[in-house]
Amino acid sequence: MATPPLTPRMLTPTTLSPLGSPRAKKSTATVMPEITLEQPSSKTSKSPGSKSTKLFRRVRSAFRSLPIMSPMCKLPMGGARLHENHVHGGTRVTGTLFGYRKTRVNVAVQENPRSLPILLLELAIPTGKLLQDLGVGLVRIALECEKKPSEKTKIVDEPIWALYCNGKKSGYGVKREPTEEDLVVMQMLHAVSMGAGVLPVTSGGGGGEGDLTYMRAHFERVIGSRDSETYYMMNPDGNSGPELSIFFVRV
Repeated sequence: MATPPLTPRMLTPTTLSPLGSPRAKKSTATVMPEITLEQPSSKTSKSPGSKSTKLFRRVRSAFRSLPIMSPMCKLPMGGARLHENHVHGGTRVTGTLFGYRKTRVNVAVQENPRSLPILLLELAIPTGKLLQDLGVGLVRIALECEKKPSEKTKIVDEPIWALYCNGKKSGYGVKREPTEEDLVVMQMLHAVSMGAGVLPVTSGGGGGEGDLTYMRAHFERVIGSRDSETYYMMNPDGNSGPELSIFFVRV
Protein backbone atom coordinates (compact mmCIF):
# COMPACT_ATOMS: atom_id res chain seq x y z
CA MET A 1 0.00 0.00 0.00
CA ALA A 2 1.39 3.40 -0.97
CA THR A 3 2.21 5.71 1.89
CA PRO A 4 0.09 8.93 1.74
CA PRO A 5 1.99 12.26 1.65
CA LEU A 6 2.48 14.14 4.90
CA THR A 7 0.00 16.91 5.64
CA PRO A 8 -0.31 19.27 8.64
CA ARG A 9 -2.54 16.65 10.31
CA MET A 10 -0.47 13.59 9.45
CA LEU A 11 2.74 14.18 11.40
CA THR A 12 4.71 11.00 12.06
CA PRO A 13 4.14 10.60 15.83
CA THR A 14 7.76 10.26 16.95
CA THR A 15 9.60 12.68 14.68
CA LEU A 16 9.39 15.72 16.93
CA SER A 17 10.46 16.54 20.46
CA PRO A 18 8.96 19.41 22.49
CA LEU A 19 10.28 22.53 20.82
CA GLY A 20 11.39 25.16 23.29
CA SER A 21 11.10 22.79 26.24
CA PRO A 22 13.94 22.52 28.77
CA ARG A 23 12.88 18.89 29.24
CA ALA A 24 13.03 18.00 25.55
CA LYS A 25 14.32 14.50 24.82
CA LYS A 26 15.94 13.27 21.66
CA SER A 27 13.53 11.33 19.46
CA THR A 28 14.35 7.73 18.71
CA ALA A 29 12.81 7.95 15.23
CA THR A 30 15.09 8.52 12.25
CA VAL A 31 12.56 8.81 9.41
CA MET A 32 11.78 12.41 8.53
CA PRO A 33 10.15 14.04 5.51
CA GLU A 34 12.51 15.37 2.88
CA ILE A 35 13.23 19.07 3.38
CA THR A 36 12.59 20.85 0.07
CA LEU A 37 12.43 24.42 1.41
CA GLU A 38 14.26 26.95 -0.75
CA GLN A 39 17.02 29.30 0.32
CA PRO A 40 15.65 32.84 0.88
CA SER A 41 16.85 35.43 -1.61
CA SER A 42 18.42 37.51 1.17
CA LYS A 43 20.33 34.55 2.66
CA THR A 44 24.07 35.00 2.93
CA SER A 45 26.44 32.16 3.66
CA LYS A 46 27.64 31.82 7.23
CA SER A 47 30.26 29.54 8.57
CA PRO A 48 28.90 26.98 11.09
CA GLY A 49 31.80 27.84 13.36
CA SER A 50 31.46 31.62 13.05
CA LYS A 51 31.72 33.82 16.10
CA SER A 52 28.06 34.92 15.86
CA THR A 53 26.82 31.32 15.63
CA LYS A 54 28.81 30.29 18.69
CA LEU A 55 27.46 33.28 20.58
CA PHE A 56 23.86 32.35 19.66
CA ARG A 57 24.43 28.83 20.99
CA ARG A 58 25.90 30.05 24.28
CA VAL A 59 23.07 32.55 24.82
CA ARG A 60 20.43 29.96 23.95
CA SER A 61 21.97 27.49 26.41
CA ALA A 62 21.79 30.08 29.19
CA PHE A 63 18.26 31.10 28.15
CA ARG A 64 16.94 27.55 28.50
CA SER A 65 17.96 27.54 32.15
CA LEU A 66 15.59 30.44 32.86
CA PRO A 67 12.04 29.72 34.11
CA ILE A 68 9.05 30.12 31.83
CA MET A 69 7.00 33.16 32.78
CA SER A 70 3.25 33.27 32.20
CA PRO A 71 2.35 36.94 31.66
CA MET A 72 -1.21 38.12 32.20
CA CYS A 73 -1.47 40.07 28.99
CA LYS A 74 -4.01 42.90 28.92
CA LEU A 75 -5.41 44.93 26.08
CA PRO A 76 -3.19 47.93 25.29
CA MET A 77 -4.25 51.34 26.49
CA GLY A 78 -4.51 52.83 23.06
CA GLY A 79 -2.45 53.11 19.89
CA ALA A 80 -3.48 52.90 16.26
CA ARG A 81 -4.87 49.66 14.89
CA LEU A 82 -4.05 48.38 11.43
CA HIS A 83 -6.58 48.76 8.65
CA GLU A 84 -6.88 47.90 4.95
CA ASN A 85 -4.67 44.85 5.43
CA HIS A 86 -1.53 46.75 4.46
CA VAL A 87 1.16 48.87 6.07
CA HIS A 88 2.68 51.66 4.03
CA GLY A 89 6.33 50.89 3.31
CA GLY A 90 6.04 47.35 4.63
CA THR A 91 7.35 44.13 3.09
CA ARG A 92 5.07 41.09 3.22
CA VAL A 93 6.50 37.96 4.81
CA THR A 94 5.10 34.74 6.28
CA GLY A 95 5.07 34.37 10.06
CA THR A 96 4.40 31.18 12.03
CA LEU A 97 3.85 30.78 15.77
CA PHE A 98 4.35 27.17 16.86
CA GLY A 99 5.21 25.01 19.82
CA TYR A 100 3.77 22.69 22.45
CA ARG A 101 1.12 24.39 24.57
CA LYS A 102 3.08 24.36 27.82
CA THR A 103 6.48 25.18 26.34
CA ARG A 104 8.05 28.37 25.01
CA VAL A 105 6.55 29.66 21.79
CA ASN A 106 8.64 29.79 18.62
CA VAL A 107 8.22 32.48 15.96
CA ALA A 108 9.48 31.74 12.45
CA VAL A 109 9.63 34.37 9.71
CA GLN A 110 9.96 33.30 6.07
CA GLU A 111 9.97 35.15 2.76
CA ASN A 112 7.21 32.72 1.73
CA PRO A 113 5.86 29.38 3.03
CA ARG A 114 8.22 27.42 0.77
CA SER A 115 11.46 29.07 1.88
CA LEU A 116 13.77 28.48 4.81
CA PRO A 117 13.26 30.77 7.82
CA ILE A 118 15.10 34.09 7.72
CA LEU A 119 14.41 34.66 11.42
CA LEU A 120 13.59 32.23 14.24
CA LEU A 121 12.81 33.44 17.76
CA GLU A 122 12.17 31.59 21.00
CA LEU A 123 10.11 33.60 23.51
CA ALA A 124 9.65 32.93 27.24
CA ILE A 125 5.86 32.76 26.88
CA PRO A 126 3.99 29.42 26.80
CA THR A 127 2.54 28.74 23.34
CA GLY A 128 -0.94 28.02 24.71
CA LYS A 129 -0.98 31.26 26.71
CA LEU A 130 0.00 33.43 23.75
CA LEU A 131 -2.54 31.82 21.41
CA GLN A 132 -5.22 32.19 24.09
CA ASP A 133 -4.46 35.91 24.43
CA LEU A 134 -4.55 36.32 20.65
CA GLY A 135 -8.08 34.92 20.68
CA VAL A 136 -9.13 37.66 23.11
CA GLY A 137 -7.63 40.75 21.54
CA LEU A 138 -4.62 42.58 20.21
CA VAL A 139 -1.24 41.47 21.59
CA ARG A 140 1.90 43.60 21.42
CA ILE A 141 5.30 42.05 22.01
CA ALA A 142 8.29 44.32 22.49
CA LEU A 143 11.83 42.97 22.30
CA GLU A 144 14.34 45.44 23.70
CA CYS A 145 18.12 45.40 23.77
CA GLU A 146 20.73 47.93 24.81
CA LYS A 147 21.93 50.50 22.30
CA LYS A 148 25.70 50.59 22.00
CA PRO A 149 27.99 53.23 20.43
CA SER A 150 28.91 52.52 16.80
CA GLU A 151 26.49 49.56 16.70
CA LYS A 152 26.85 47.68 13.38
CA THR A 153 24.79 44.56 14.12
CA LYS A 154 21.31 44.46 12.60
CA ILE A 155 18.73 44.63 15.33
CA VAL A 156 17.18 41.27 14.39
CA ASP A 157 20.65 39.71 14.59
CA GLU A 158 21.02 40.53 18.28
CA PRO A 159 21.29 37.26 20.28
CA ILE A 160 18.96 38.16 23.17
CA TRP A 161 16.29 40.75 24.08
CA ALA A 162 14.27 41.70 27.13
CA LEU A 163 10.69 40.62 26.42
CA TYR A 164 7.53 42.62 27.18
CA CYS A 165 3.98 41.44 26.46
CA ASN A 166 1.50 44.33 26.38
CA GLY A 167 3.84 46.33 28.59
CA LYS A 168 4.47 43.57 31.17
CA LYS A 169 7.99 42.20 31.60
CA SER A 170 7.83 38.57 30.54
CA GLY A 171 11.37 37.24 30.58
CA TYR A 172 13.58 37.10 27.51
CA GLY A 173 13.55 36.30 23.83
CA VAL A 174 16.44 34.80 21.86
CA LYS A 175 17.28 34.33 18.24
CA ARG A 176 18.40 30.83 17.31
CA GLU A 177 19.25 28.72 14.31
CA PRO A 178 16.55 26.33 13.00
CA THR A 179 16.85 22.76 14.24
CA GLU A 180 15.92 19.71 12.19
CA GLU A 181 12.64 19.57 14.11
CA ASP A 182 11.87 23.20 13.23
CA LEU A 183 12.49 22.46 9.56
CA VAL A 184 10.17 19.44 9.70
CA VAL A 185 7.37 21.73 10.95
CA MET A 186 8.08 24.29 8.21
CA GLN A 187 8.19 21.54 5.59
CA MET A 188 4.83 20.14 6.69
CA LEU A 189 3.31 23.60 6.48
CA HIS A 190 4.91 24.55 3.15
CA ALA A 191 1.52 24.44 1.39
CA VAL A 192 -0.22 26.52 4.10
CA SER A 193 -0.21 30.28 3.55
CA MET A 194 -2.58 31.16 6.40
CA GLY A 195 -4.36 29.20 9.12
CA ALA A 196 -4.10 27.55 12.51
CA GLY A 197 -4.25 23.99 13.75
CA VAL A 198 -2.62 21.14 15.62
CA LEU A 199 0.08 18.68 14.62
CA PRO A 200 -0.88 15.55 16.61
CA VAL A 201 1.84 13.56 18.35
CA THR A 202 1.83 10.67 20.79
CA SER A 203 2.97 10.95 24.40
CA GLY A 204 6.21 9.26 23.40
CA GLY A 205 7.05 11.95 20.84
CA GLY A 206 5.56 14.86 22.73
CA GLY A 207 7.25 14.20 26.05
CA GLY A 208 3.96 14.77 27.84
CA GLU A 209 3.78 18.36 26.60
CA GLY A 210 0.62 17.96 24.51
CA ASP A 211 -0.02 18.60 20.82
CA LEU A 212 2.15 20.91 18.76
CA THR A 213 0.03 23.94 17.89
CA TYR A 214 0.65 26.41 15.08
CA MET A 215 -0.75 29.67 13.72
CA ARG A 216 0.41 31.06 10.38
CA ALA A 217 -0.40 34.44 8.85
CA HIS A 218 0.95 37.18 6.61
CA PHE A 219 3.09 39.76 8.38
CA GLU A 220 4.17 43.21 7.23
CA ARG A 221 7.80 43.95 8.03
CA VAL A 222 8.54 47.63 8.58
CA ILE A 223 12.07 48.91 9.19
CA GLY A 224 11.87 52.19 11.09
CA SER A 225 15.61 52.73 11.55
CA ARG A 226 18.76 50.75 12.32
CA ASP A 227 17.48 50.57 15.90
CA SER A 228 13.85 49.62 15.28
CA GLU A 229 11.97 47.02 13.24
CA THR A 230 8.36 45.88 13.49
CA TYR A 231 6.34 42.89 12.28
CA TYR A 232 2.56 43.35 12.03
CA MET A 233 0.32 40.31 11.67
CA MET A 234 -2.28 41.06 9.00
CA ASN A 235 -5.88 39.83 9.15
CA PRO A 236 -7.54 38.47 6.00
CA ASP A 237 -10.63 40.67 6.53
CA GLY A 238 -8.63 43.67 7.77
CA ASN A 239 -10.84 44.19 10.82
CA SER A 240 -11.45 41.13 13.01
CA GLY A 241 -9.57 38.08 14.20
CA PRO A 242 -6.29 37.83 16.14
CA GLU A 243 -3.81 40.67 15.84
CA LEU A 244 -0.16 40.59 16.82
CA SER A 245 2.63 43.16 16.62
CA ILE A 246 6.26 42.34 17.36
CA PHE A 247 8.54 45.32 17.97
CA PHE A 248 12.35 45.15 17.97
CA VAL A 249 13.98 48.21 19.50
CA ARG A 250 17.30 49.33 20.91
CA VAL A 251 17.00 51.61 23.93
